Amino acid sequence: MDTNDLIYENYEIPKEETEVLILQPNIDPYTEKYNTTDECIGEILLQLSREKLTENTSALIAPETVFADGTPLSEIENSEAEFISNQFHRDYKNLSFIGGISLFERFNDPEKVGKQTNKIGKTAWYNDYNSAFLIKPDGANELYHKSKLVVGVENFPYPTILKPILGDMMIDLGGTVAMKTTQANRETFKLSDGTATGPIICYESVYGEFATGYVKNGAEFLTIITNDAWWGETQGHKQHLSYAKIRAVETRRAIARSANTGISAIITPRGDIKQQLGYGVRGSILGTVAINREKTFYVEHGDYLARIAQYLAAFIFLFAVIQYIRNAKR
Repeated sequence: MDTNDLIYENYEIPKEETEVLILQPNIDPYTEKYNTTDECIGEILLQLSREKLTENTSALIAPETVFADGTPLSEIENSEAEFISNQFHRDYKNLSFIGGISLFERFNDPEKVGKQTNKIGKTAWYNDYNSAFLIKPDGANELYHKSKLVVGVENFPYPTILKPILGDMMIDLGGTVAMKTTQANRETFKLSDGTATGPIICYESVYGEFATGYVKNGAEFLTIITNDAWWGETQGHKQHLSYAKIRAVETRRAIARSANTGISAIITPRGDIKQQLGYGVRGSILGTVAINREKTFYVEHGDYLARIAQYLAAFIFLFAVIQYIRNAKR
């Protein structure tokens, strides 16, 4: 038995758990998603959730930008997400609703213009957000704006120059010609039962040290909301799921993963898939996730091996240059 097997076998998953319901609406982004209203999406979510919701369910989880119509940031409380949440809370008083929503903020004040602000007129600007929301039974809302952007798809540099050259290439890959606006800190959502989760949005789950920020801010399990349908029937969505398993092991946090078209899953702190729903299937997963409050060495110190390797590489390079110069002078 090698070291990895020993670590795997000796790690005990925490006994404390909370119940979650993960939704997989399976909306094709190329032909349906952006041609389907938030109201229609809401009805699908209601149908899927009513099949399995119980009084013990603490979190209902829907995928990235499940509400994609574009909601003004100031009107989130009047959004379809809020309306659907109210439908759930009529029957389930302790249920928290987590999902993805497209938000925007339009303004005319030049003082509010940032590096990621989009200009739409001489004195008109807007910020565009790919966000996760939490709505609790008491009506309290929490938001997190995606902060690790997909280069070229969500982070589109020099649009006036590149747009005429690339055309709709980025849109075809699931992106936009607008720059997304991010936030600096990793947010944690506190559910009605007091449990804290980190709302990781899609591409953010690829970065290990980035994901530790949610745990450092108190996340006791991780939630990943994503839309992997842009890859179609390729290895892309499978590889993305594999990254989630690595994040679970690094942080020793269970993961509830809601993917629009799949693969949705519950992953244990050991990195095992406890339950999953296959690609291209509409449905839901009801299960429990372990609650962990301990911080791993990796959470505390991050990609220390990579940093050490960088320092060593720089030192070796400088040493080689100095030696070359010395030898050239002889």
